[in-house]
Amino acid sequence: MSNAQTSPRPLAEAASKISAARLGSLRAQLQRYVDEGRLAGVVVRIQQGGKVVFSEAVGWRDRETRDPMREDSIFRIASQTKALTSVAVMMLMEEGKLLLDDPVAKHLPEWTKTTVAVAKAQGGYETVPAKRPITIRDLLTHTAGISYGSGPADKEWRQAGLSGWYFADRSQPVSSYVARMATLPMAAQPGEKFVYGYNTDILGVVVEKLSGKSLQAFLDERLIKPLGMKDTSFYLPREKVGRLAVVYEADGGKLKRADDASSWNEGGHFGQGHYLGGPRLAYSGGAGLLSTATDYSRFLEMLRRGGELDGRRYLSRKTVELMVSNHLGAVEYNAGMGFGLGFSIRMDLGAAGQPGSEGEFGWGGAYHSTYWVDPEEGLTVAYMTQLLPAGDIDDHGKVRSLIYQAVE
Repeated sequence: MSNAQTSPRPLAEAASKISAARLGSLRAQLQRYVDEGRLAGVVVRIQQGGKVVFSEAVGWRDRETRDPMREDSIFRIASQTKALTSVAVMMLMEEGKLLLDDPVAKHLPEWTKTTVAVAKAQGGYETVPAKRPITIRDLLTHTAGISYGSGPADKEWRQAGLSGWYFADRSQPVSSYVARMATLPMAAQPGEKFVYGYNTDILGVVVEKLSGKSLQAFLDERLIKPLGMKDTSFYLPREKVGRLAVVYEADGGKLKRADDASSWNEGGHFGQGHYLGGPRLAYSGGAGLLSTATDYSRFLEMLRRGGELDGRRYLSRKTVELMVSNHLGAVEYNAGMGFGLGFSIRMDLGAAGQPGSEGEFGWGGAYHSTYWVDPEEGLTVAYMTQLLPAGDIDDHGKVRSLIYQAVE
C-alpha cells in the first residue's frame, strides 16, 4: 500500500457532471435486485456540488405487508454512527479539551494500565503489559488493538459480556462497559495493527466525560439538530414506527425476514433490534444511530464542504483535512486504502481496484448500508438498506460502478 499522502480537497467544486440518463442503469440494477429477491428495498441519494442528482426509493420497506420503501424510510445505520462520534471528538479538540495524542487515561483513568493477550504456539495465551498508552488517535484510527471481543482472549471478553458491536439491548450505559474493557487483555499492541472494534464506543464515552452530557444530547445539540437531521436518533420515536425499514437476512440466495428483537450470538446480531422496545439507556458511539438517506446526506455534505453548511461552521476546514488524511503510516490495511480519523481513505485507484477518486473517504454499517464522499467529483453518496447477514450480494460494488460510469 502506498503511504503517500493524497491532498484532500473537501471544498473542491465538481469539474464534472453526472448524466441523468446514464444513472438510469443504476435505477434498473436496484430494481433487479428487488425482483430477484436479493434485496427487499433500498434508498440511494446522490448529491453533486450540494445538489441532489439522484434520489430513489426502490422495493419494499416491509416486503410481507407490501409497504413500499420511501425516501424518508428510517434505517439502522450501525457503524455509520462512527463518523458523527469522530466529528464530535474533533469538535472537542477544537475547543482545547483534548489532543489527538492524549493518552485515553488522561480522560478515562481506568485506562491507565492496559494489557495485551499474546497467543502461545501450543495454545492459550499469555498477558503482557501494553508497550505504551492507548491514545485518542489510536481509537480514531482503530490502531489501539481493541477488537469487538475477538482475539486470543476472546473467551474472557465474552464472559465479561463484551462480544460484538450491539448495545441497544443493554440496560446500563456504554460507560460501564467501557470501564470493564480496560481490565481485559487487548488483541494487539497499541499502534501496531489495524484492529476494528470498540474504539469509537470508547470515544463516545470520552465525549460524554468532557462535555458533561450524554452522547445523544451532545450530538443533538452540536450536529443533528443544527444540520436539520430530523430523523436521526439512537432510539426510534414511537410515532415513527411505520417508517422503520424491516431487517432481512440473506438465506441461501433468498431473503428471510429477520426475527424480532434478539441478542448477540456467536455469528452476529440477528433480528430487528431493540431500537423501539429496548431499555434506551446505551448510546453507542460506534454503532447505535438510526437515520435516513436525506439526513445522512446533510452530514456528508457538511464534510464535503470542509466543515460548513448553510452558513454555519461545525469544524474548521483544516480539521476536516486532518480527518480525511491517511494516518496509518506503516500499519498494514486494505490494498490501495488508508484510514483517517473516522473514515477509510482511497489512496491508490489501481491498487484498490474500484472506480472512484484518490482522497475519497467513507465507511458503512453492519446492516449493509454504506456511504462515501468524493471531493474530487463533488459527490456524496448515501446507500441505505437493511440486510444482515448480507451473504454474497455484490450490490456495493455494482452501485459504485454504475454511479461512476455516469460521471461525464
